[in-house]
Amino acid sequence: MVTFLAGGTGTPKLLAGADAVFPPEETTVVANTGDDVELGGHLVCPDLDTVLFLEGGVLDRERWWGIEGDTTATHDRLRELGAEAGFEAGPRYLPDDLQTAGRDIAAWRRFSGVAEFMEIGDRDRAVHVTRTSLLDEGHSLTEVTGRLADAFGLERTLLPMSDDPVASIVHTEEGPMHFQEFWVHRRAEPAVESVEFRGATTAEPTDEVLTALTEPVVVGPSNPVTSIGPMTAMDAFHEALDRTPTVAVSPFVEDQVFSGPAAKLMAAVGYEPSTRGVANAYPGVDAFVLDDEDGTDLDRPVVRTDTTLNTAADAERVARACRDALEVVGV
Repeated sequence: MVTFLAGGTGTPKLLAGADAVFPPEETTVVANTGDDVELGGHLVCPDLDTVLFLEGGVLDRERWWGIEGDTTATHDRLRELGAEAGFEAGPRYLPDDLQTAGRDIAAWRRFSGVAEFMEIGDRDRAVHVTRTSLLDEGHSLTEVTGRLADAFGLERTLLPMSDDPVASIVHTEEGPMHFQEFWVHRRAEPAVESVEFRGATTAEPTDEVLTALTEPVVVGPSNPVTSIGPMTAMDAFHEALDRTPTVAVSPFVEDQVFSGPAAKLMAAVGYEPSTRGVANAYPGVDAFVLDDEDGTDLDRPVVRTDTTLNTAADAERVARACRDALEVVGV
């Protein structure tokens, strides 16, 4: 058995070719929920859904977001109607007193659906409506995720990192922004001062997650700050991870990041934006998988390979390197 920590697109790209190395029925994926937003009353869980759609065989692999071939009629009409009603496009936060009212799971990340700032496909939206409705019926996010996984025919076990809300808030020179506003709407342009994982001090990983963390862990080439940081910001999660053999794939080749805002966010929270900075951000990781071209000298075991993840064959190669790294640390 092995457990993957997933956030953004890095770990899903690794999972896309990992079946021959890590059989799905022996694999658990714990997904970040710090990026979740409630949009127009529906809870959107981007990192859970990327894995859900990937494993269900419907993911749009051009964007690594949403469902392949999905239509956007509802989204398009929301944008049009907002403009016709005189509202400017862009994120519209619900008032502060409504951010934590009612449904606890959506706290600190509530947006109006007026002129919808995130593109949500029609079939994609059906997932969010179903998820939110089941939450309103009294089911936990873990239970709901299990039902959706069954609907999509997943063989891997997919778990949210917690049933409690943790919101990734990026503090910028223009003020605080939820990560989705910073990344989706502002394209990571504002200068970053710090990153906050709001709610992490009171959130707890579920029993299912803590059980998964007793197995060897693979951290894919995800953003250490906003993809993995919300998980490890929970004390019980961090402590459990420290007790289990863990390997991580660097999302950098020395000081060059593969994609996304990892470099900017790492610098903002005090880590060098590089492979060395990733190692410093992951003090409990026992071994690393680095690219062949990455000459960084670390104080822990390293397995090198081509860490490009463009194809299933690439993913299988990197997955085998992860298996080798686990063997190095005695798994």
